[in-house]
Amino acid sequence: KIIRDCDINSAKRSNIPTLSFSAMEEPLDLIKLSIDERVYVKCRNNRELRGKLHAYDQHLNMVLGDVEETLTTSELDEETDEVIVREATRNVGMLFVRGDIVVLVSPPLRTT
Repeated sequence: KIIRDCDINSAKRSNIPTLSFSAMEEPLDLIKLSIDERVYVKCRNNRELRGKLHAYDQHLNMVLGDVEETLTTSELDEETDEVIVREATRNVGMLFVRGDIVVLVSPPLRTT
């Protein structure tokens, strides 16, 4: 098993949703905690997705709903030698994400 020496009490103290540790056999099993929850997905080519995770598979193909996609581009202004960074955002109702572009999957950052 991947998770062996865990302090279960510290997981409870930090308000992490608990899943039976004996049920976790692969790292992808942790994503089960985020089904029907909003997630942050970092993709290749400076793309970021935030949406509700409906489904995923072992290749990290995902179906996301109510998605906000952000594309960050940068270019060099030849006159001033400054880097110009632009962000384009779009909203998509339902999106299929191919797993080979996924870099990171995380619950969204929360500010308190």
